[in-house]
Amino acid sequence: MYAKTQTAKTDEFRRKLMDDAIDLAIREDLGDSCLDLTTASVVTNDRQVSGSVYCKQESVVVAGLQVFAHVLSKFDNQITVEQRVAEGQFIESSPTVIATFVGPASSLLKGERIALNLLQRMSAIATVTHQFVELAKPFGIEIRDTRKTTPGLRAFEREAVALGGGQNHRFGLFDAILIKDNHIQFAGGITNAVQQAKEAHPNLPIEVEATTLDQVEQVLKLGVHTILLDNMSPQSIRDAIALIKEACFIEVSGGVNFKNIKTYLLEGVNAISVGALTHSAPNIDISLEVEI
Repeated sequence: MYAKTQTAKTDEFRRKLMDDAIDLAIREDLGDSCLDLTTASVVTNDRQVSGSVYCKQESVVVAGLQVFAHVLSKFDNQITVEQRVAEGQFIESSPTVIATFVGPASSLLKGERIALNLLQRMSAIATVTHQFVELAKPFGIEIRDTRKTTPGLRAFEREAVALGGGQNHRFGLFDAILIKDNHIQFAGGITNAVQQAKEAHPNLPIEVEATTLDQVEQVLKLGVHTILLDNMSPQSIRDAIALIKEACFIEVSGGVNFKNIKTYLLEGVNAISVGALTHSAPNIDISLEVEI
């Protein structure tokens, strides 16, 4: 599985992406002058204040508290955040205090929106992932993410998937080989595409997308690591599983959602990739409240 082959170098790259995204978000909100006009006008006595972060929804997987604290630290290293729940913890009731904080009022006012935006987004993705994982768990099928992420926020969103119990697929185009329909067309067929990929990267596992049983039969002759059954009906997937048996890892994808996932929870399927984890998760209601 790609999630288990991530290197320390990849992890460092992911952390750098997060830091760059936060810096861009700060510039986006405060401009090149890093100025909050309202706070600069109104908060004349920059005293230390404290407060709490509340999750106002039930049945939520909290994700992004460390990111929340890191964002605020960029505004002022005097801000301290104490987690009241663990990353990836499932909370049933609301409102629930998930963190407390202390710091200068002006710095907190500048940073709260960016910090909350990421916390809400990550918690949303972790929560949706958890829901899919719970449905698939009795069948021993893992839930994977996709590259259908928000541009610039992939590192945050993938971490949220992991905190929700899902598995991270390849991070990007640079760290794994996944031969899809357009690659097959440009290469002049499945056999050519796989052979060329093996020659270019003989030590990497190869995953090939198949949309028909004929393609499945072709891929089986080529000795690949994973067959991705894309946009196939549940019956076609059953037929494909009968052909593949245990010759390789079987992944299913294509429009999987809460309404239809049960039809894809089939014996023989190893993983289901779900774009909805990251492209359709509704934000969680989380607020920051200062105590005066």
